[in-house]
Amino acid sequence: MRKPVPGLFVTGTDTGVGKTYVAAMIVRALTAAGHRVGMYKPVASGCRSEGDQLVADDATALWQAAGSTGSFQRVCPQRFAARIAPHRAARAEGREVDSQLLRGGLNYWLEHSDVVVVEGAGGLMSPVTDDEFVADLAHDFGFPLVVVTRNVLGTINQTLQTVLVAGTYRGGLPVAGIVLNSGLAKTDDPSVATNRADIERHARVGLLAEVGWQATEFTPGVDWFGFAQSLSESA
Repeated sequence: MRKPVPGLFVTGTDTGVGKTYVAAMIVRALTAAGHRVGMYKPVASGCRSEGDQLVADDATALWQAAGSTGSFQRVCPQRFAARIAPHRAARAEGREVDSQLLRGGLNYWLEHSDVVVVEGAGGLMSPVTDDEFVADLAHDFGFPLVVVTRNVLGTINQTLQTVLVAGTYRGGLPVAGIVLNSGLAKTDDPSVATNRADIERHARVGLLAEVGWQATEFTPGVDWFGFAQSLSESA
């Protein structure tokens, strides 16, 4: 029997929190460590036109972080133009999100990778079809969550809400930990100095690392493969 492929599911507390930036950093670190990395974004909206193709910049970032290997089209097999929820964006084009493909598209990466990094669309309760949320995909994939949140005023509320949803939705989704991302070069927001301590105190899951403005490494460093593997084996 084939050993399950470990993986991580990167989600965010909101849109625009740096989820893709962090996911690409994880992919890059895993690739640099010599692993065959699968990168999968089940669906994307807000894609731009390039010739006769719709391009998902998030998927491009993940693919390039892995050294542009593997099938680029399989990184994000469902892409839509309108910058709204995927099922609404699909309908604006006279199409529908394929629920089976959302899940089945992962199989290619499970067969060709040592570890898989999945990036969701928006937050856990962002809808991807009329009846399904990102959290449903996270549940079905079974990978532990890496929750990306911004280091700004209000992040404690957003982070705790996401962790609470993860802990209760469909019997609970495993949370690997939280990454605190700095999205601004300079700020006069005094909460930046205390957000980490408050999140660590209240979230009841580990704060794995911080990412500074335009940083290329996590602080502290994380053994992402060992982390994903140990979580997979204990699941």
